[in-house]
Amino acid sequence: MDAAQQEATARARELQRNWYGEPLGALFRKLIDDLGLNQARLAGVLGLSAPMLSQLMSGQRAKIGNPAVVQRVQLLQELAAQVADGSVSAAEATERMDEIKRSQGGSVLSNTTQTTSGSGAPTVKRVVREIQSLLRSVAAAGDIIDAADTLAPSHPELAEFLKVYGAGRTSDAVAHYQSHQN
Repeated sequence: MDAAQQEATARARELQRNWYGEPLGALFRKLIDDLGLNQARLAGVLGLSAPMLSQLMSGQRAKIGNPAVVQRVQLLQELAAQVADGSVSAAEATERMDEIKRSQGGSVLSNTTQTTSGSGAPTVKRVVREIQSLLRSVAAAGDIIDAADTLAPSHPELAEFLKVYGAGRTSDAVAHYQSHQN
């Protein structure tokens, strides 16, 4: 790989970090490991071609263009966490992956049993991810920051919201939300 390709890959991975909280290669490898998948099966569940998944993982492509695929990624992350904490068995995880694969995505702000806490209410992390997914499906992080800067003089709260939720990391947005409760 020449210097220009290396620079383009590094830029794509940085954009992925801004949009998805981490480079997609790392995110997808975690899903593969945590759910016992291979790349072909992960691509199938997500609704991507194997070459597209490979391009996203390697940084040849930066963005997942389909919001329904982004939603499936989020559902798989939640499923992996449930498998890790023992609340979902391997057999149930396989069944849920089949459901995720069949999902059309629909509204980015859907409310399913996989997105709720024990009380039935959506988890803060899930809501934050849905907001991020919605914002990132219509604009890149840099564009969101530019919009926030434009809004800052007249609407500082909205500008802060856009920066934290639209261009920030999920963990930072969850911490922001929790710090503003009371």
